[in-house]
Amino acid sequence: MTDNQNMSTPPLERPLDQKLSLRERKKLKTRRAIQEHALRLFRERGYDATTVEQIAEAAEVSPSTFFRYYPTKEDTVLSDEYDPLIVESLRAQPPELSPAAAARNTLREIVGAMLADDRERLLERTRLLLAVSTLRARQWDQMRESQNLLVDVLAERLGRSPADLEIRSFVAAILAVWETAIVAWVEDDGRGDLLGMLDRGIDFLAAGCPL
Repeated sequence: MTDNQNMSTPPLERPLDQKLSLRERKKLKTRRAIQEHALRLFRERGYDATTVEQIAEAAEVSPSTFFRYYPTKEDTVLSDEYDPLIVESLRAQPPELSPAAAARNTLREIVGAMLADDRERLLERTRLLLAVSTLRARQWDQMRESQNLLVDVLAERLGRSPADLEIRSFVAAILAVWETAIVAWVEDDGRGDLLGMLDRGIDFLAAGCPL
């Protein structure tokens, strides 16, 4: 398979897309097309050498349209459509489940879908995050946003305040498990069992982090 085939625009209809309205799916198709062209150009020309104008031209959109979908060039690597789906999945977990069990189910559902639908895109984006210092700096802001979303949902499930240190610490630990597992997975060129590593990390947390 050629590089261009690997980086072709993903199909519109995916299992998780069915949760979206037709209008949202059309917007998502454009968003993905821009991102796929951006990732291809970053690979071919280098991240720093690629401009927003070049990405917009490749995706056959205007620069103003580009900025409606991605506020900055960095966002073509950092952004995806999964945060709302993670929140929805976590909120839908049975109330009798422990936070760790609910988080495990959510990760298995969403990451499983990512691996099925977006494996190469996930690898490509994470490699860029590890290689480009400006992206790593911006990633901290993104992680904080994701953490706040998950804290709100978990606090809602438990009937507690989002300001609770224990809730915020738990969510930070789950995100650390995710970051550690995906970095190990990418360093092994995606050959490892990412879902298995996530399970292992959550088991470790649930057991009290015994060393």
